[in-house]
Amino acid sequence: MKTLTLAAALALALPFAATAQNADTAKPVAKSAKPAAKSTKTTQKSTKTAEKAPAKKKHQVTRRAAKAVEEVTPVDTATDVALSDADLAVAQRVHTGKIQCELGADVTVTPDSKKPGFFTVSTKGTQYRMHPVESRTGAIRLEDPRAGAMWLQIANKSMLMNQKQGLRLADECQAPAQLAVAEELRKNPPKSLFEGADPQPGSVAK
Repeated sequence: MKTLTLAAALALALPFAATAQNADTAKPVAKSAKPAAKSTKTTQKSTKTAEKAPAKKKHQVTRRAAKAVEEVTPVDTATDVALSDADLAVAQRVHTGKIQCELGADVTVTPDSKKPGFFTVSTKGTQYRMHPVESRTGAIRLEDPRAGAMWLQIANKSMLMNQKQGLRLADECQAPAQLAVAEELRKNPPKSLFEGADPQPGSVAK
């Protein structure tokens, strides 16, 4: 009789034990599902924030500002010059030949046939040996480190100055291509000082 009673008790206890075990096993699964849902919401929120972020505008330098900045930028005094590929690319855009300036002055820019990237810039009997350097504004800038002279070329005009002597030797110099730009600006002036900028080096805005 005792054996039958014990067997009956075990038979009744087994379903409850299985049910309890299943319940204990299911609890962690339910809890682990919540972080996954939260992670999905965070990802969706980050995506929406990225879509709303405005694109950064590129800063544009006016021609007038470029001239002012380059005029006060000191000429590099290093004489051991090795031109980079970028310097040589800038040299290809330098206006050459005899260029007329204001007050009857003129400047002649002659490329060195034996050493690409170098130029002889002369005016009123004075000659400078110049090469392109990186400019702060994107304008085309040639320098003579020994003499402390600089030739600055922007879209509509150029200027020659000797910083060491504190002299502006020639201003409002215009090659044919620069005359064309100046005429276009006269016909279609920018609506403001900050419009009409050209992203190409040497063609900064007015």
